[in-house]
Amino acid sequence: MAIEEISGEPSLLEPLPAEITSIQPGGGACMRLELAWGTCRRWYLKRFRPRFVARMLETRQGEANACPHEVLDPRDVKFFRNQGGYYWAAADDPFDWRNRLPFARVGLAELILLGGLLLLFTAVFALVFWPLAIGFALAGLGVVWFFRDPERKIPGEPGAVVSPADGRIVAVEEVVDESVGGEAVLIGIFLSIFNVHLNRAPVEARVVGLRYRRGKFLNAVRPASARENERMEVLFEQIGFRGRRMVVRQIAGAIARRIVCWIAPGEVAGRGERFGMIKLGSRTELVLPREEGLEILVSAGQKVKAGSSILARYSADETPGGESAAGGA
Repeated sequence: MAIEEISGEPSLLEPLPAEITSIQPGGGACMRLELAWGTCRRWYLKRFRPRFVARMLETRQGEANACPHEVLDPRDVKFFRNQGGYYWAAADDPFDWRNRLPFARVGLAELILLGGLLLLFTAVFALVFWPLAIGFALAGLGVVWFFRDPERKIPGEPGAVVSPADGRIVAVEEVVDESVGGEAVLIGIFLSIFNVHLNRAPVEARVVGLRYRRGKFLNAVRPASARENERMEVLFEQIGFRGRRMVVRQIAGAIARRIVCWIAPGEVAGRGERFGMIKLGSRTELVLPREEGLEILVSAGQKVKAGSSILARYSADETPGGESAAGGA
């Protein structure tokens, strides 16, 4: 496959599909609760904090409201940031500190609700049957552990392709995928409930398309899950190499039924930068175009970390880079 090394305009972008109406197109109970809370919060702000609302409106940017509700502050666009519309610069966002927490911001609702419920059960059963209280306490710690969001040291070497997910390599296969131009290599990664579940960009790339498909929720270990389960495909085009496209597939599992992807067509992600999450265990696939000089550096059974483990290398690349830590989501 011929790749043109360029620094000009990217390929044409695919429009955002109509079925992707939020960063979490599959919805979910916690998302519904958070949206309902947002309705109450907006009523409170307009009635009791008009000065805050006025200040937020003064700093709000964008030309239109892409959300299905009124937008008063940055919290209102959380689930709809991939739709365009209103936004705030980080310096004007009084809630930007949440991006610096050691937990995934898109999972804070689950962390608070599930963690709080398990904490309550722990306290209650500690008074009546302490062995069960220990079980609830461990489950609560598991929820906290699941939604952690550690920083990663991103490799800077030219040609490196980093892992889009934490987990264990379960497949390295030669395939044909027209999304990347034909002959390709597929690398499958299984994420257990103990892994970090944030997804990261494999290279510095522009998003040229998103494709969402509803499906089943088979165990992510099974090969059939890659074909039949609910999934989101993120089509990347590497910066500086027009024609080199890569696909990251976020695949739901038996427990993980909520795919989150907040990046949109036209946006650029740095190598190792966070762009999404799969909540509670799942599978991620990376599809790389088969080119002369492509070296696959992993095999089935290996454990990898998103953003820091190098899965492959395009030896012909001479694009400069430097070590960094990927920024917050």
